[in-house]
Amino acid sequence: MALALAGAGLAQTPAAFEVASIKPAPPITQLAQQIHSGKLHVGMSIDGARVDWGFASLAELIVQAYKIKPYQLTGPDWMKQKRFDVLATLPEGATKDQVPEMLQALLAERFKLSVHRDKKEQSVYALVVGKNGVKMKESPPEPEKPNDPNGGAPGAAGGGRGSITVGTPDGALTVKPEGRGAVISGGPNGNIRVNLGENGNMRMEMSRMTMPRLADMLTPFMDRPVIDMTELNGSYQVALELPMQELMNMARAMAPELAGLGGPGGPGAGAGVPLASDPSGTSLLEAVQQLGLKLEPRKAPVEAIVVDHLEKEPTEN
Repeated sequence: MALALAGAGLAQTPAAFEVASIKPAPPITQLAQQIHSGKLHVGMSIDGARVDWGFASLAELIVQAYKIKPYQLTGPDWMKQKRFDVLATLPEGATKDQVPEMLQALLAERFKLSVHRDKKEQSVYALVVGKNGVKMKESPPEPEKPNDPNGGAPGAAGGGRGSITVGTPDGALTVKPEGRGAVISGGPNGNIRVNLGENGNMRMEMSRMTMPRLADMLTPFMDRPVIDMTELNGSYQVALELPMQELMNMARAMAPELAGLGGPGGPGAGAGVPLASDPSGTSLLEAVQQLGLKLEPRKAPVEAIVVDHLEKEPTEN
């Protein structure tokens, strides 16, 4: 009976924010000022009953609302270009696990979003273990973390002078300059060290990387999704060295306006600049092979959210 009553109480919790405000995000030129001040209003944060999205595109909001990967979203190209600041309040009794459902309702109400689900077989790259086995070290056990009273909100933990904090659905990320690179902390991949080498390549060292997250990380570099098929369940210490040009191409493909290009680029793999339609011989393939892994072209069923209707501007607050 207690379980039934508890379930009934959850069912009665409204699947909508108590209040929500949607405003156009400041122009891209103001981001430089925010970075300089260490108060970059980009990404998602939840602080108590307050839910905040900064400089979020409609594509990013839809991806978070339906808990999908960017390549699983199909819709008009302009979804990535226009950006908004969204501030919402959770109703009493609601939890952060209900935020995606509430965001769905908000997008339907304010942007008249309607979608349908689809599943099609398409070309992918399978991330698999190489014939000689993995060459990565398993991550040591993760130490217990103290409870975060701010709920992972940006600014909850200062990174020191010169650092900036960005909110994500997985919590706040703090980026602290260090030498010729930076240290990114606070995310599910543990500490990430990014350094620019003398050869112009960018080296990324991640202390806690799972294979599904590695596949997600590789996808923006490719012309099709990368799907984890390694059957490796642990976390690993992963180092990747990539040419700066490939990183810039990835930035242009994912967010043209952030790269200063302003060109079109639809959400999902293949939008903008295709980078490795044939990965053989590419630096990315070599970097993956050094981990004892490889990318194999395959066909696989991929579920998608297809946008049927979406307004470019929200209704008034």
